[in-house]
Amino acid sequence: MTDQLLLNTLIDIRRELHRFPELSMKEYETTKRIKKWLKHYDISIADAFQLDVGAVAEIVGGKPGPTIAIRADIDALPIEEKTNLPFASEVNGVMHACGHDFHTASIIGAATLLKERQQELCGTVRFIFQPAEETASGAKMLVEKGVLEGVEAIFGMHNKPDLPVGTIGIKSGPLMASVDRFEIDIKGVGGHAGIPEKTVDPIAAAGQIVTSLQTIVSRNLSPFQNVVVSITQIHGGSSWNVIPDKVTLEGTVRTFQEEAREKIPGLMKRTAEGIGAAFGASVDVKWYPYLPVVNNDDTLEKLAINAAENLSYQVVEAEQSPGGEDFAVYQQHVPGFFVWMGTAGEYEWHHPSFSLNEEALLVAASYFANLSFHFLNSFHYRKN
Repeated sequence: MTDQLLLNTLIDIRRELHRFPELSMKEYETTKRIKKWLKHYDISIADAFQLDVGAVAEIVGGKPGPTIAIRADIDALPIEEKTNLPFASEVNGVMHACGHDFHTASIIGAATLLKERQQELCGTVRFIFQPAEETASGAKMLVEKGVLEGVEAIFGMHNKPDLPVGTIGIKSGPLMASVDRFEIDIKGVGGHAGIPEKTVDPIAAAGQIVTSLQTIVSRNLSPFQNVVVSITQIHGGSSWNVIPDKVTLEGTVRTFQEEAREKIPGLMKRTAEGIGAAFGASVDVKWYPYLPVVNNDDTLEKLAINAAENLSYQVVEAEQSPGGEDFAVYQQHVPGFFVWMGTAGEYEWHHPSFSLNEEALLVAASYFANLSFHFLNSFHYRKN
């Protein structure tokens, strides 16, 4: 298949996925489409994993060798599309606003390219089309289903609108932040807003807690540790002239170093409870671990770079992102590497006008096919 024919095919696949997006764990039609396209190119579906949504496929090479995995996420977001594209979402309130349609089409393309060289391949490539990345539940589910059994390494990507097409961001070590959620309940004594001395005002305590939580980063952690603490919700009160008896704060913490991640819950609890005590209020801090850091294995960095340079793509050092990615879950079990794929988009992820340059589909497909081929064949040569 010529490059132009492959690109045209991948554009058609991406646009069909874009028109019919599905939310996390509801990707039933998306799964059917992926299997249809894979079967069309005679790529074997691994039905043994018994997935209701998502798909796993394999290409077994003509020579023995290890197994590696390539992962694409397939779910969309609850966002009303505002791109005015001729292939815009036909599902009200649902949109591929994070480019998972691009990821899926690209990895189908990589599988197609590898299929053409199957007999030269020394080992097996497993393609994981994962549901529910946006809810951070899909990777965990697939690991429990056994999709990493026998896998030596796993690779993945995310489109990057601020990088040009043909540019790939590569960096070993922490790339995307760990993600945790917290909830703080502040309980006081409600009463008349005009007689505050008869109350224990949880709103006043909450205001102090919101401000003081920022000092966790500035006064308790090293300036060389990357941490974000954000309060994103405040709930309390039901009337303009009544002091409520309870206020709830919610928010998120993002870190890149495990040491910092471990310290923050205790520091947060100490800060919030201390302020609550000063006001006479009780405070309950709840901590919900969500996702670990996307931490790229340094032994795979050279391979990732060479796979790009062999195709004359430009390699830049990937900038860290405080966003989270459940690709990190796979990396807790096997070595993994995650790259930024330049897509030259005008808007960032999760924007209702998010779009990308579809020329990047061929770049991504070629990159992952080349990376897979050289990993397996260089592994074969090292062993022999």
